[in-house]
Amino acid sequence: MSATLRRLALLFAVLAFVPVLPARAATPQLPDRIAAAWRTDKIYVDERLRPIPELDRIRAEAGTVDFPVYVALVPQSPHTRESSSDLTTLLQARVGQPGLYVVAVVADDYWSVAEELFRPAGLRGRDLTGVRLDDEQYYDIVNDRPVPQIVRTIQHAATAYDGRPLPAIPVSDLDPPSTRSGPSTTDREDQSVFTGLGIGVLAGFALTLWIALRRKARPKKRFSAEPPPIAASDMRGRADDWIERAQQAIDRLDKRPRKSVKLLDQRDDACRRLDAARKLRDGDTDDLLTMTGAWVLAWQAQRGASGASVARPCFFDPTHRSGTATVDWSDGIEVPACKQCARILGKGQTPYGLQVWKRSGLIGREQVPYWTLDPEDNLMVATGFGALSDDLPERVAGLQDDVR
Repeated sequence: MSATLRRLALLFAVLAFVPVLPARAATPQLPDRIAAAWRTDKIYVDERLRPIPELDRIRAEAGTVDFPVYVALVPQSPHTRESSSDLTTLLQARVGQPGLYVVAVVADDYWSVAEELFRPAGLRGRDLTGVRLDDEQYYDIVNDRPVPQIVRTIQHAATAYDGRPLPAIPVSDLDPPSTRSGPSTTDREDQSVFTGLGIGVLAGFALTLWIALRRKARPKKRFSAEPPPIAASDMRGRADDWIERAQQAIDRLDKRPRKSVKLLDQRDDACRRLDAARKLRDGDTDDLLTMTGAWVLAWQAQRGASGASVARPCFFDPTHRSGTATVDWSDGIEVPACKQCARILGKGQTPYGLQVWKRSGLIGREQVPYWTLDPEDNLMVATGFGALSDDLPERVAGLQDDVR
């Protein structure tokens, strides 16, 4: 017995001198870090970024407007990649103040800017997206520096807020116009050599073309290097997440006392979109188009209940940022497109778009852009997930039976 007591006494003595390790607190999420930093400085620059010049331009421009301007400059991360379009809404919810919220994200040397103008309750004005669409030079602003885009965004918000005219953009903030330079000295010296080679190449090309035209070989199948379509199960998870967020936003709105007519309209519109999202979610759960439509409607319901503007989705891929530009599409149809898709169209190319599987042959299948499917067979194709019409919730609810 005495030996047992001695061993226990020795064990307690060792434990008495073992230091207690402090618990390590979890790293705050990105919106929490930015909101906390804004309490001391409304311009937040992530510590992982290199020094950003011209920040004084942002402070000077913010000092000319009558509303708070909150700016965050951060690197690309999984959080910004998945919810860049919602980050401004999340930040405003944490700060709780009206104003302009701007988040600039850098990937390599390319800066993209997400912005949202939150007005005090009852105050009306122009939509920030409409002001941007009227700015013909906006898409010519350089994107390898964040400050020119942010300064122009503040000017857009000032125009939307009180109608002041847009100032001219400095030449240093615009992409230089493309110029065509003449041939170099070396080019001129080699011109005669290339002329002789060109004649030989032209003769060889003519012979090759003649041989190719004589062949009747079956064309080879082209394989796309693009990733496969999003799995319906992944989109179903996104839809469920945003349906829950939308319900929480509506519940918060319902708790506000003395709601104005505007707030009541926001709540009714959000409920209408949320009901449609739930109907899609409870229907064909294995269809990617249906789950994407449920996600779009739930995302719009959450934004509307939170007081943000409900913009139409990008026609080419509704999972992109909302359509910020109206572009010409086939047969003279104008569709909303995100900034990325608008640039691709400006180069004369077609955006990759939301891909879906389509039956090919008896047992095969191929991936195609969703808009190439028959609009008579799917409501989401017919409406472009709401990009082509404003009555998607009503159609989903069965109020219109002309498109099924």
